[in-house]
Amino acid sequence: MNYKPILIVHGEPNSIFLEIFFKSLKYKKFKNPLVLICSHEILKFHMKKLRFKMDIKIINPSLLNKIKLNNKTINIIDIKYNQNINFQKISARSNDYIKNCFKISFKILNSGITDKFINGPISKTSFLNKKFLGITEYLTKKTKASQNAMLIYNKRLSVCPITTHLPLKFVAKNINKKKIIEKITLIDSFYKKNLRFKPKIAVLGLNPHCETVDKFNEDEKILKLAIKYLFIKKINVSGPYSADTAFLKKNRKNFDIIVGMYHDQVLTPIKTIFEYDAINITLGLPFMRISPDHGPNQKMLGQNKSNPLSLIRAIEFLEKN
Repeated sequence: MNYKPILIVHGEPNSIFLEIFFKSLKYKKFKNPLVLICSHEILKFHMKKLRFKMDIKIINPSLLNKIKLNNKTINIIDIKYNQNINFQKISARSNDYIKNCFKISFKILNSGITDKFINGPISKTSFLNKKFLGITEYLTKKTKASQNAMLIYNKRLSVCPITTHLPLKFVAKNINKKKIIEKITLIDSFYKKNLRFKPKIAVLGLNPHCETVDKFNEDEKILKLAIKYLFIKKINVSGPYSADTAFLKKNRKNFDIIVGMYHDQVLTPIKTIFEYDAINITLGLPFMRISPDHGPNQKMLGQNKSNPLSLIRAIEFLEKN
């Protein structure tokens, strides 16, 4: 069987990503060849620092579809990056390197060689420089996708925030019927196409207990109308539910996905429940993009203590889909 390669963009060079990548290779023999888009020099430094030994195979990206690959070596597309001192503080210095990693990955994805893509953690503050809310929006712009949804996936329960990395004071103004319908439709289509079942979706209210002392109640005037429309369209969705009880064990077991109105409303409980056993999937792109559900974690850089489970789950998911 011919397994499609999985492209893996290194991401922020001053992060724990290569550590969890090495641990993932130790954990399991993956069937799909992994192709790391990364600086050869940084890779060698991290291997030496973390005492990880494996042969490295440098690949010409223009020949990617003409060579046989396996995971007996680390397959790498070398992206040059001069860093005199490794394990530096995250700064804008690495921005061009990250852009170049993305650029070559987009070229390969557009060629049709593969549609499987992972990126390592990236500092939104440094790399995005307030131009995008997050990598989800950055990739949507770069691929000219018309829609997107951030799905934090675990096979037992997943979540999706309608607004992503938006300051809380702006959330209410950015909640509308069109946005809710678009994102829930994307989720429903993704589950039916890739996971082959019709998901049960819960929607959380914006306000505490779905109530407000204000004259305008978003839960009544926006959310209920969107849910009614989606239900008519044969999507298995219900709500709005009060966010403070939705994640209780007896309640969450009734759903496959819980959709919230803002980032921490759903990411805080899902990370509390599953910790590292979840992955970040961007829906709406022309390829399957996944990232581990955590950041660069610079505080633990070089300590060899980071948990690789989210990256392992990302690779496993792409091997099945």
